[in-house]
Amino acid sequence: MSALVLDAGALLALERNQRATVACLRAAVRQHVDLRTTAIVLGQVWRNPEGRQARLARLLRAVEVRPVDEQMGRRAGVLLARAGTSDPIDATVVLVAESGDRILTSDPADIRRLVAAAGKRAATVPC
Repeated sequence: MSALVLDAGALLALERNQRATVACLRAAVRQHVDLRTTAIVLGQVWRNPEGRQARLARLLRAVEVRPVDEQMGRRAGVLLARAGTSDPIDATVVLVAESGDRILTSDPADIRRLVAAAGKRAATVPC
């Protein structure tokens, strides 16, 4: 079964309790769909030092958070050059996506460009 890869916009939509995104994530968890993101995405969304982002904290228990190391950083830069885009965090999201995965995103146009440049078969799902 394919995974649902989450960008920062998806996690922020959850925090803002946007119904469509919340429903999508609940359905994914109920159906035992793997959830995945990168550690740098968390850096974009985690703001409360006391950990009071309850919705996000609950969801993260079910999310595989992949590290961003030097190798991934370099791969992200190459992907950005190929796609003609500029957000390295979005590039890491695409890099952890595998064929058949869906990427839940607030920026479907840039993610589609990155997916195409990466030569991956991953669908974008707007949130």
